[in-house]
Amino acid sequence: MTASTTPRPAAARSRLAAAGAIAVAGALLLTGCGDQTKNKSKDGDSSSAGASAPLFDKLPQSVKGSRVIRVGSDIAYPPVEFVKDGKTVGIDPDIADALGKQLGVRFTFNNSKFDSLVAGLRSKRYDIAMSAMTDTKDRQNGVDPKTKKKVSDGLDFVDYFQAGVSLYTPKGKTQGIKGWQDLCGKKVVVQRGTVSQDLTNAQSEKCGDNKISIEAYDTDVLAQTRLRSGGADAGASDFPVAAYAVKTSGGGNDFEIVGDQVEAAPYGIAVGKENAQLRDAIKAAMDAIIKNGEYQKIMDKWGVAAGAIKEAKVNGGS
Repeated sequence: MTASTTPRPAAARSRLAAAGAIAVAGALLLTGCGDQTKNKSKDGDSSSAGASAPLFDKLPQSVKGSRVIRVGSDIAYPPVEFVKDGKTVGIDPDIADALGKQLGVRFTFNNSKFDSLVAGLRSKRYDIAMSAMTDTKDRQNGVDPKTKKKVSDGLDFVDYFQAGVSLYTPKGKTQGIKGWQDLCGKKVVVQRGTVSQDLTNAQSEKCGDNKISIEAYDTDVLAQTRLRSGGADAGASDFPVAAYAVKTSGGGNDFEIVGDQVEAAPYGIAVGKENAQLRDAIKAAMDAIIKNGEYQKIMDKWGVAAGAIKEAKVNGGS
């Protein structure tokens, strides 16, 4: 997915299309977190940590020594990762905990703005980024989606979920918006640095003089707040996140999804190109939790089984 593509129905590109509504169980707290702060997940205590774990030997020596994998994440993206009662919870922390049991290490989540995660990986602040990050060729190759210029060596991804992008509006106030083609002349809120922003920018370019007014925020929660207050006509977000907001915000009375999700693509755990051993260890652990059923339990717990994968792939995005 790049900013130049035309949004296509998710089923057109998904090997396991996350079609239909994702009903996320439980009304959980929507909490936005400050930038550049650490928030260690208690989920990943990894009582099995150590050399006795089945895949410990696959890890690079630096991780074996610390028995910690530092995760960069924008922890304000429910239900993927967010804070409840001072604890980092969600799909990603649960998957990280399961991976940690296979690898014999603890995954510690460190909160940051989404658009600074790649820089954090480059500076070695984090070992991986796990934050509903879509695996794309541009990100693999270090290409800026706006300028199409190479700006870095790029990243490798271990793919672990499949999701598209959805539009949502205030409930009962769709203003005729049924799909992306109806956004011209409208105001749309997105999270900065996301594929949702890329797709909205691309659609705006097709609107001629009647451009989309795009407001980008540091977190998706802030974008939702702007839409809820009447400051915009629609929001664009990953389908699980949009569905969760529709289900939980205002007891289900604030938003509604309009149209179908588009551009289904994998979420990937991002690893620096120079860290192939860690990448391969994480892939092996992902395959193990898929095989032993832990992965499916997590998908079922959060009501996102429609986006489950059958095997982990490296750089499976397009």
